[in-house]
Amino acid sequence: MVDNLEQWWTSLSITEKQQLENIQIKVDNGAENSGIRRQFLKRMVEFADQTKKSIQLLYFPPYHSKYNPIERCWGILERHWNGTLLRNAQTMLAWVKTMTWKGLNPIVKLSKKVYQKGISLTKKEMKEIEKRLERNPHLPKWDILIRPS
Repeated sequence: MVDNLEQWWTSLSITEKQQLENIQIKVDNGAENSGIRRQFLKRMVEFADQTKKSIQLLYFPPYHSKYNPIERCWGILERHWNGTLLRNAQTMLAWVKTMTWKGLNPIVKLSKKVYQKGISLTKKEMKEIEKRLERNPHLPKWDILIRPS
């Protein structure tokens, strides 16, 4: 996810970057980007430092997919391809590019990046990352603010 955010950030003009006060990300609470996932949080802190923007992670609670726009988009995509056999990535990408949601076509890119397995942060390293996370005292699992250093 952070790789995609970095790619998005580099696509913005200087003016667009300056106009952004902060970055708010609505997150689906999947395992790869949860509020306790060490590598994800480490990379988000690094991204905040890189962009010099505060980043707020707002998580949808589990079993509330009707409020999650990504889940609604997936439903529309499934209806759009209407049972087509998705034999390979190219077929899937072709179908995704032709769908519309709220009058917009999605931006679709295939990542072939292979991530190294077994990378972990020690508890000590994670404590340093955790110091950078401002968890909402009323919703500590669902609302995290990361300020740039």
